[in-house]
Amino acid sequence: MGAIIQLDNLQRQFGSNRILKGLSVSVEPGQVIALLGKNGAGKTTLLETLLGFGLPSDGQATLWGDAAAQLSAANKQRVGFVPQQDELLPSLTGTEHLKLFRAFRSQWNQSLVERLVTEWEIPLTQTLARMSVGQRQKLSILLAIAHEPELLVLDEPVASLDPIARRQFLQQLVELAADEQRSIIFSTHIVNDVERVANRVWMLRQGELVYQGDLDSLKESIARVNLRSEQVFDQVIEYPHLLQQQRQGRTARLTFSQWQPEWAVDLARRFHAQVEVEHLSLEDIFLELNS
Repeated sequence: MGAIIQLDNLQRQFGSNRILKGLSVSVEPGQVIALLGKNGAGKTTLLETLLGFGLPSDGQATLWGDAAAQLSAANKQRVGFVPQQDELLPSLTGTEHLKLFRAFRSQWNQSLVERLVTEWEIPLTQTLARMSVGQRQKLSILLAIAHEPELLVLDEPVASLDPIARRQFLQQLVELAADEQRSIIFSTHIVNDVERVANRVWMLRQGELVYQGDLDSLKESIARVNLRSEQVFDQVIEYPHLLQQQRQGRTARLTFSQWQPEWAVDLARRFHAQVEVEHLSLEDIFLELNS
């Protein structure tokens, strides 16, 4: 099977402000992608553009071979989307929303809906105006997955959920991801959640993808090295792929990308130092790449 999504030199610009800067990446069936980046990095703009809600300034975004902004009716049925701010109707109840959305779907898993309504404690008889923010977000997620889409895109889906609800949602995401024909992209600022679900990471910084690849490969490639030397580190340390450095007297802490184990021997010899290598959590990696 070919790529579900293909981005080729995708750019978005508003006036003189370039939000997305030449992104080229694909999404294959079975991939669960965590989109990470600080606020203002361009995450929401990227998701909206790849779904066709905004036109590229340059380059292109395609889904199943269709231009994202000209997606066929059949391909639209294959997508589920949860926006950062829900667009549900305040005067309608949860039940009425489910009925409305079902009328526009060619496929609908009613048993899944009934199970999640119970597990997530969604008060379907209440109007949206009377629901809490978290309850609205649960309903929004349910409406996006009830038709079992092949591509599920979620923009900060757990931002308004309490820890218990977040765990329930992530468990459901794991179940959805078990289908190797389905792909999921979700942006989040809660980095710890990513490691439970995702198998790939897109790291967006100031509109550029600074990393795209396997989660495990990312964690193996970033290392923090602590040096304890016989000499004082009184000058800036120069070394390939050095991301960050902190020096204090005879100790130094260095963070590397594309880490190679043999570098530990070279650093020990070059600086007459004891070397301790530490592989980082995804949260620490995110902080290092965005500081």
